[in-house]
Parts: sequence; C-alpha cells; structure tokens
Amino acid sequence: MTIKNITILGSGIMGHGIAQVSAMAGYKVFLRDIEQKFLDKAMEKIKWSLQKLSEKNKITANEVDTIYSSITPVVDLRAATSNTDLVIEAVPEDFKLKEKVYNELNGMVQDDVIFASNTSTLPITELSKLTTRPQNFIGVHFFNPPQLMKLVEVIPGTQTNPKVVEELTHYVQSLNKHPVICQKDVSGFIVNRIFIPLVHEALFSLDRDRVSMDVIDSAVKFKLDFPMGIFELADYTGLDVVYKASYEMNLRDKNVLLMHPKIKELYDNNQLGQKTGKGFYEYKDNNYERVNLTQEKSSQYDPLSILGVAANNAAWLIENKVCTLEDLNTALKLGMGLKTEIFELVKNLNTSQVINRLREIEMQQGSFYRPNKYLENIK
Repeated sequence: MTIKNITILGSGIMGHGIAQVSAMAGYKVFLRDIEQKFLDKAMEKIKWSLQKLSEKNKITANEVDTIYSSITPVVDLRAATSNTDLVIEAVPEDFKLKEKVYNELNGMVQDDVIFASNTSTLPITELSKLTTRPQNFIGVHFFNPPQLMKLVEVIPGTQTNPKVVEELTHYVQSLNKHPVICQKDVSGFIVNRIFIPLVHEALFSLDRDRVSMDVIDSAVKFKLDFPMGIFELADYTGLDVVYKASYEMNLRDKNVLLMHPKIKELYDNNQLGQKTGKGFYEYKDNNYERVNLTQEKSSQYDPLSILGVAANNAAWLIENKVCTLEDLNTALKLGMGLKTEIFELVKNLNTSQVINRLREIEMQQGSFYRPNKYLENIK
C-alpha cells in the first residue's frame, strides 16, 4: 500500500507537530481531538509555526496556505478515519486511555489501515493486542518538538508485518526525518533506555559523592560532551515526563534503572522543571534559561558512574541485538545531542577506570552496576 491520507489522534504538542510535518511532506492530514477548542488551539499553533518558517524563508507564503489547508481538524472519529491509510495515535501516555481509543477504532476502519502509536515508553506488543490488527501495528516515536527533531524511533511489535516496518520507515524518511529501527520491543526503546536511567544515576551520584548539581552538570557537559547537564536536561524535558517514563520502564523491566525517590517527590510537588519555574533548578520566568555551567566547575568531578550506567545500557542494547551500533549512535546524537559516540566517551575517560568505578558501586549497591561484557571489550 502507499500512504496518502493520515489521521493523527490527539492535537497536543506531539499530535499537532506530527500533523504539521506530515502536511509539509505532502500528505493529506486529518487531525482529531475530542473537543473543538483543543483543535482550534492546535491549528493556531500550526499556523504560527508555518508563518515563522515563512519569515525565515524556509517556505513561501503560498506554501503556508497550501500546507495549512491540507490539515483538516475534526472531532468526529468516524469522519477522521473514513478515508485514511495510516492512523497515528498521539494521546497522553495512559494505557487505559489508549485502550479506550483502540476499542473505538477497531470496528471503524478498514483492516489494511496501519495503526501506529507515538508512545515513548509503553510496550508496542501490549498495545497491539488492544487492536484487531497486531500485524499492522507499530511504534513510531517522534521526539519533541517534531517540527525540529530529526529522530524517529520505529518499533515493531512481535507480530508486526515486515512490510509495515518498511512502509513506516519510508513515511518517516519522506518527512525528512531519520528513522532508527528498534528491532526488539524493549523497555525504553533506544534513547529513553539510556537517558532516563541517567537522571536517576545523577541523583545517586549527588548522594554518594557530595558535590553540587551544577558541578555534576558541568562535568557531564564539558567532560562527556553533552549539550547540557543531566539535571538541566531533565528540567528542560519535564520531570513529569521523566517520572512517567521511569514508572512505565520500571514496571516492565526491573533491571533497566534504579529508581531514586527524588523524582517522584518532585513530581508529587508539581516541581516539573522549566515549565513550572522549579525542578532541580529554579527559573525566574517562562523564557528558557541556561544554568551557569563552566569548565572550571567540571574539573571538580569525574562523572564515571554516570557514563558507566549509560554505556552499560548502550552495551546491553547492542549485545541483545535491539539495534545496530550505527543506529544507536545516530539515536543518541539526534535524540540526546551527544557530540561524541558513547563508546568513544568510555575510551576518552579510560575504559578500565569506568569499569572499576562500576565494580566499586556494585559491591555497595548490587548487580545493577555490574559492567556489561561488551563494555569490558572496549579498548
């Protein structure tokens, strides 16, 4: 089949962003939500975004109108799906809510229509079982904001037809995005499997090593070549997102991360980072503020365990054939902004020092920190 018409379910940040990039690639898009006011707000944001692109001479004024008019906002689910080839579900990360949506969809659309979920953490195979078409079900995880982020994780479930994987990969490429294939439906997929445990490990490092957050963040930025510190990145991402991802990942695989109680505490107190004015750091206003991280502060700390936990999870992904090394490096570069490949970072900080630090902590805190065999072979 050839995808021409696309239905996006959910008009929030991710939904309207996916609608916009799909329309820009020439697809006819139906954007569906449960109330007209949500759709009106989404269409306003799409119009604003397109006009900004026009002001920067990325698209013409005529293209603004053409793209905008190729997105049809609609409340009625049957009308939104009556002539579609692909349904992308982008409703909130709540399994029960998604179950309700798929129950409504099952009897409504043709059997050959592909269902794709934009979930960042929920297992694709479990979601596919909510539908009458597990062979036509796939994960297609866009990163926020979809208009800017080039990475898309494509995640088949255990029953997904290989032709569906091929079709969705072509769709992602047609958006001028870079697909990476997560070949096994594992907890956290690729990027979150690395990123989410890092936030918890940064907190454990804070407890163990008794240095300040900005010193740890400075070391992560300047010694590990990250675009920003881990605490800073978590605040920017949103601690509600970090908490929910942590909960879902831990629910399905107890070995993927060690949960630090501080994340739940911040979530419960609505201290969600930049968006609420306070998370790990405090922020004066709504404009994005950078934390004062410096090369001088970075000299006070070696983030060996933080890199070790990241590299251990990366090694697990390769060892278990979840993704290729090339896709891993691409995912971390485009999804997390890593400037240096992760196993190169291990070499730069000295492989034996990273492994020895993990073994030290393993003796105190258990097998989660045991160095992966693949990691031990990095020279």
